[in-house]
Amino acid sequence: MSEQQGLDGPRPEERPHPDGRRNSQGIRIDPEAEAEPDTRTAMISALVEHEPGVLARVAGLFSRRQFNIESLTVGPTTVEGNARMTLIVEETEPDIDQAKKQLAKLKPVISVGELEGRPVRSELVILKVDGDHPEQVQAVTEMYDGETLDAGAETITVQLTGSADEIEDALDAYQQFGIIEIARTGPTALARGETPTTPGEKPAAEATAVGVETDGGTDSDGTGVADTDDTAESQAETTN
Repeated sequence: MSEQQGLDGPRPEERPHPDGRRNSQGIRIDPEAEAEPDTRTAMISALVEHEPGVLARVAGLFSRRQFNIESLTVGPTTVEGNARMTLIVEETEPDIDQAKKQLAKLKPVISVGELEGRPVRSELVILKVDGDHPEQVQAVTEMYDGETLDAGAETITVQLTGSADEIEDALDAYQQFGIIEIARTGPTALARGETPTTPGEKPAAEATAVGVETDGGTDSDGTGVADTDDTAESQAETTN
């Protein structure tokens, strides 16, 4: 009886095997497709109407969409009735884009933009340290251009401003004395030069100073009067 001839081709151990692994159901999955997507940190600046509840609405929007807010600061602008909100978020690129779109659809929000490149940014920190070594604490405070706000027999309270890296370096230096309490504002920023911090924002020379009566906010056509259509479109948040 003749020997049975197999099919031509490489031996089983020489054949290529697909990369990957199997899940709990035994289905082969692609490691690259299953990998965690890359995230980045984005600084978003928004001009908003300075009215009660605006902060809660923004925070609620980000909470519902499960966007991670690292910090959020709010303060008045040169236009009475407007406020600037600066948010630091760490998300994937599509989520950052979605966060900006969702934020722009809130009724109190006038304009939204991302601060890219090298914006002028700073953060305020107040910290209280043990007062056993006042001379050394003062030396560190002067090294980081800080200011002593309160000095007693038990504690010393100092104020620092600067970039996130500068703040972190200063806090490392104060650790040797024992940091008792700390309060941080989170970063706030403006775009460099003549670039508007948010799209459509008027430069300082055209803005109305705080305390001077104004005709209200500026709409997209620059007339200073909000169009009915513009107002209607800003009423609802997206449900996507």
